[in-house]
Amino acid sequence: MKLRSFFYLLATIVAGLLLTGTIAFFWLFAQSPLGLFNGSREQPSAAMFVSKQAPVMASLMVNPDRLTSLRQIIVKPSDRRQARAELDQFKQGIVGALGFDYRHDLQPWLGDEITVAVTTLDIDRDLENGQQPGYLMAMSTQNSQRSREFLQVFWQKRAIAGADLIFESYKGTKLIYGSDLKDPQDRSKSSSQSTQNAASPISFASAVVGNQFVLFANSPKVLRDAINTVQATELGLASSETYQTAIAHLNQGRIGLVFVNFPQLAALTGKESALAELATKPEDNSATYESLAIALGLDRQGLTAETALLTPTGEIASTPSTSKPVEALKYIPATSPISASGVNLDQLWSSLSQGVSGYRNVADLINRPITALNDRWKLDLPQDIFSWVKGEYALGLVPQQDENLAKNETALPGLGDWVFVADKSAEEAQQAIERLDELAKEQGISVGSLQVSDQTVNVWTRLSTTNDVKKRNQKVLNVQAEVAGVHTSVGNYEIFTTSVEAMSEVLKATQNPILKSKTFKQAIAPLATPNNGYLYLDWKSAQPLLESRFPILKVLKLAGQPFFDHLRSFTFSSYGSQPGVQQGGAFIKL
Repeated sequence: MKLRSFFYLLATIVAGLLLTGTIAFFWLFAQSPLGLFNGSREQPSAAMFVSKQAPVMASLMVNPDRLTSLRQIIVKPSDRRQARAELDQFKQGIVGALGFDYRHDLQPWLGDEITVAVTTLDIDRDLENGQQPGYLMAMSTQNSQRSREFLQVFWQKRAIAGADLIFESYKGTKLIYGSDLKDPQDRSKSSSQSTQNAASPISFASAVVGNQFVLFANSPKVLRDAINTVQATELGLASSETYQTAIAHLNQGRIGLVFVNFPQLAALTGKESALAELATKPEDNSATYESLAIALGLDRQGLTAETALLTPTGEIASTPSTSKPVEALKYIPATSPISASGVNLDQLWSSLSQGVSGYRNVADLINRPITALNDRWKLDLPQDIFSWVKGEYALGLVPQQDENLAKNETALPGLGDWVFVADKSAEEAQQAIERLDELAKEQGISVGSLQVSDQTVNVWTRLSTTNDVKKRNQKVLNVQAEVAGVHTSVGNYEIFTTSVEAMSEVLKATQNPILKSKTFKQAIAPLATPNNGYLYLDWKSAQPLLESRFPILKVLKLAGQPFFDHLRSFTFSSYGSQPGVQQGGAFIKL
């Protein structure tokens, strides 16, 4: 054999081995739980069962057992037993409401998708008999025979227990449900009655669609509507232009997807009847947010989320304003459990207030603290402060170190004092700050100065008097000074706080700012740059403070264990916008 031919043969063999090895590597990686870190760009197949008008849909697009395997790989050997127990609790929680045992009933046949959705605001759309939303759960099956056997055994047990079952064939699909779920208009026509010894009411209906999905719903009508939606594809969420536009702007690989229809969800969660809420909604709703898509992914340190928010069509596209955290954060103490930072607060507030203007409950939630501060300080915050903040800004919470500080009315009770830092280099900003002192004087608030940490600060104080005990038949008047606010200039920034003590903490913050905090750096590391800044919450520090202010968090914590046991921080960032779509990302550190 010639030497050249030998080298050609050798090169061919080596290339073949490399190609085979590469293919094998990627195949093994795809099968390995580690492949979940990459996620996929696929859409939930079960979206074909969900109507365009559905308020919300959430999908887990991976078999829960693969999450268990991944968790076992990345945790320390000593923590594996606890990790498995926690994920078993999570898996059981998915189907516990249906009365199933995950390992025994579902694990043998469950595929790679579980989708749940609120499909309709009111099943029968009858205002007179109250509101009953429609709920649907779709599970993909990797073994259709096992899934059918499971349902057969389940319903047989219910029948033996005395339940009256109804078997209905609808467009080629068999529906099974208890007589207690029979449509109200048909109950009077039915002669079958439940016996006195019948089992407890069955709260769901089931169906198997082809060899792909097992469906559960809280009404057979929800299942019929789901089947109709599959056959009339133009009715389905998958064919919605809004849905496809939002999904198209999600670029990261994902293991889960959430889609929210804001008008429908707002009607569902409103105090009034959902249908009445929609009926009275103004026709011109072009200024409000329309929908939101969230792609959920995995990170070795927690969960990532990419968001696509459909915004008013007339909104001008904007590019991210900064490639690194703003310097204003150097005045926020590292101990601050809550902080927000970015550039151009005026633009942010205008966009946010316009986007939620069509949803009364959300708008009230956002405007309530602003209104409270307006009343307390006799200011118009959007006009007197937000309007001139065109540059960098940072807002942070300074935890209260002394219980007596909680008496400060400018602080949030039980939480702490606020610090607000804004770039004042623009001439407009300097004039606005001077105007704030003038407004304070007009309202009878004294404007003085004092030294705090070798820095001259301006203090707004409100004087009041109280009667003391009588001494020699004379009333003694005590003069009390209540601090309404404090502000000072440092470099190109104006710093505002709600107490002198907070200002002292802020002026010392340059020695240990949140900007240099390792915890903060880890919390923002997975988020894309450039961006428009960060909303950051250190859960471990903020938890007792927030629970004292919002007791409902305690309920959510109990319902969401063990997630909240591992939660360390939450960070959100906006990545700018294109016409009609605002993109962002979040990281949940666990």
